[in-house]
Amino acid sequence: MNALVVYCHPVEGSFCSAMRDAAVRGLQAAGHTVDVIDLAASQFNPVMSTSEWQTYQQGSGQIPDGLEHDVELIKTAEIIVFVYPTWWGGLPAQLKGWLERVMLPGTAFVFNDNNKVRPGLGNIKHIHIASTFGSPWLYVRFVNDNGRRILARAFRLNTSLRTKVSTSSLYAMDTATDASRDNFLDALTKKMERI
Repeated sequence: MNALVVYCHPVEGSFCSAMRDAAVRGLQAAGHTVDVIDLAASQFNPVMSTSEWQTYQQGSGQIPDGLEHDVELIKTAEIIVFVYPTWWGGLPAQLKGWLERVMLPGTAFVFNDNNKVRPGLGNIKHIHIASTFGSPWLYVRFVNDNGRRILARAFRLNTSLRTKVSTSSLYAMDTATDASRDNFLDALTKKMERI
């Protein structure tokens, strides 16, 4: 299957980089073809321009310049893995902006003959969300995991009803030990091998 890893962290060599690599290793071990979108390395601009907004509102399905490759990858992916740190209870700005700019009419969703919105990404069979949290689980539960909610609910609505969602979450990252981080990476690799 075609797998796409969407990775967002500004610092190469961070723990999120190790998470990305663990996910890629596991997916490749399972025999999947893997592409990676590295938002920081590609200097992805998360800001939607006025002209992009106007094109989006027209619903023409026109793809803005510079987004063609990402749109092509998302339209052919059968597995998508999001790897990012949770900051301020949500997605990093680059990842949120990527969703806003790439999940276009004609890509993420389409309109039927009755002008009703229908999913456009029926090709995606599995979504995996891998994130770190500085806070412990109880605190995250109290304030909500808005990043996961966006990906597991709003993004998933653009896929098939049968699309599966799974997660890997490392809580209390600020006090995690080397052993707990290594165990997390091993578990993430194994999860990817089972997809």
